Amino acid sequence: MINITLPDGSIKKVKSGTSAMDIAIEISEGLARNVLSATINDEVWDANRPITTDSSLTLHTWNDKQGKMSFWHSSAHIMAEALEVIYPGVKLGIGPAIDNGFYYDVDLGDRILSSDELPKIEQKMKELASQKMTFNRKNISKEDAISYFKQKGDEYKLELLETLDDGNITFYSQGNFTDLCKGPHIPSSGKIKAIKLLNIAGAYWKGDENRKQLTRIYGVSFPKQKELTAHLEMLEEAKKRDHRKLGKEMELFTFSKKVGQGLPLWLPKGTALREKLESFLKKAQIQAGYLPVITPHIGNKNLYITSGHYEKYGEDSFQAIKTPNIDEEFLLKPMNCPHHCEIYNSSPRSYKDLPIRYAEFGTVYRYEQSGELHGLTRARCFTVDDAHIFCRPDQIVEEFTKVINLVLYVFKTFDFKDYVAQISLRDPNNKEKYIGSDENWDKAEKAIIQTTKEQRLKTVIEYGEAAFYGPKLDFMVKDALGREWQLGTIQVDYNLPERFELEYTGADNKKHRPVMIHRAPFGSMERFVAVLIEHCGGNFPLWLSPEQFIILPISEKYHEYAEKITQLLKNCDICGPIDKRAETTSRKIRDAEVSKIPYIIIVGEREEVENKVTIRKHGGENIGSIEVEDFIKIVKEEITELITFNN
Repeated sequence: MINITLPDGSIKKVKSGTSAMDIAIEISEGLARNVLSATINDEVWDANRPITTDSSLTLHTWNDKQGKMSFWHSSAHIMAEALEVIYPGVKLGIGPAIDNGFYYDVDLGDRILSSDELPKIEQKMKELASQKMTFNRKNISKEDAISYFKQKGDEYKLELLETLDDGNITFYSQGNFTDLCKGPHIPSSGKIKAIKLLNIAGAYWKGDENRKQLTRIYGVSFPKQKELTAHLEMLEEAKKRDHRKLGKEMELFTFSKKVGQGLPLWLPKGTALREKLESFLKKAQIQAGYLPVITPHIGNKNLYITSGHYEKYGEDSFQAIKTPNIDEEFLLKPMNCPHHCEIYNSSPRSYKDLPIRYAEFGTVYRYEQSGELHGLTRARCFTVDDAHIFCRPDQIVEEFTKVINLVLYVFKTFDFKDYVAQISLRDPNNKEKYIGSDENWDKAEKAIIQTTKEQRLKTVIEYGEAAFYGPKLDFMVKDALGREWQLGTIQVDYNLPERFELEYTGADNKKHRPVMIHRAPFGSMERFVAVLIEHCGGNFPLWLSPEQFIILPISEKYHEYAEKITQLLKNCDICGPIDKRAETTSRKIRDAEVSKIPYIIIVGEREEVENKVTIRKHGGENIGSIEVEDFIKIVKEEITELITFNN
């Protein structure tokens, strides 16, 4: 008999070889019908896989992320089988589950796949899924695996096998299809009731631009048709809210091939938006005791060798900048942390000085593959709302708590109500990815877990998602469409202080090592703006809008009156332009609506004579003709109301 510990702490005694599904059936047949996979001792397994040792068990359904990932991974295998049926000789790369569905990278030889062919593949997938095939796991020797794929002529799988150890290789089979796969998979293909293949893209093998470009087919699947229908409706709404589309329409930012891929150019309106965001956070930071600092955009290569960034990112990032001095090399900074460590090191520190909190809106540079770039959410140049807190070990929990409160203040202000705090720990099976001792990691991980418990945050634990120098608390935020984004982050770091030999003199008059807390409530300005645009559909709260009004003179004769009104509003910190174009008023109104300007002010003969303005709100609500002072009052009250409501 073996002991199975359930999430509520209860223990079930079962025979060795019992599966998670067997246990689910014992608990409830209704539950069992919905089980898709299970976590056994922190590893996600097939629900039908035998358990042979004492283990902890968590069952996963469609309502769990792990359940969805197993469902979509299985759907990718069904798609691969369909492709082999329709296109004999197709060669398969990788087919993982992703956040909202799945994809498979395939080599179709000389054939160019068009979107017109997707319905045909979909139909075949539905046909195969309806056969209620089981996904069978099989351990296989490396020699046999190589033999299988040589016979099949699939060089991509053979290349993947090169990095796998013998004794650690598994195949999964369903129907007439077999794939090299670690798993896990759902119990039966019959659970897949609704399928939609979304689009086709190119993807270099292993993300290497020097390798062959494969065809990537994206898809999504659901246990019910109505869920697919709702998802497709959400995707249509997402297209309307796409920050790249709205950013262009609202004239917030642009990109230029001449400047370079992934390097955003902020236009005047976007710059105004950024400055308001920065001002908001700077004010909150000053109140919280942060000290503003500024650091260069480059640093000596040795700085990043010391920090460990060069070892981890050097080969895959922008290459060194040479100088006339043959022994001197600089790097575009990938992070602000090493610079802040050196600021701390610039003078002796006492225990009485701590905590010291340095804050900087610091621009960093990371070379992302061109295929990974996506507007502002994935760029090569971005500004981090960075801060680093240097504190004593006894101050960690208090400082960490203060940072959590600051992050939550930001979320409340911008109406992000649905979020989960993800505790991102290192991968216990792949520690070479990280720097620092086990002791330091244990202390840092315990500090985060303790603080989140004390703050009663809703948390999930993800292994392998830590930064290379320390564990993190990542805030996963859902936007208005239910999509999840990672925004704020907080990290506890014992390692960089060690690497940079940071010290303070303690009460015992001895030297001690401070602990470093990294934090960024926005995450990055670019990503936060992108998510905010899509969250509110470009309808920013009035206080944040880069242009709170636009004045539309009905003819050139009223430009002077419009200028007078503009000045009165600017004197009250209400900002906006005058549309002096020789267009009809109706055209100007349409353009203002597209730009999502909160208030449209129309001025003509009547308004000038009566010393009034005619006000129209974005969306079509007519306020009518009112005194300028009354309009100022409306705007001020609305801003106060918004800020008070959210905070």
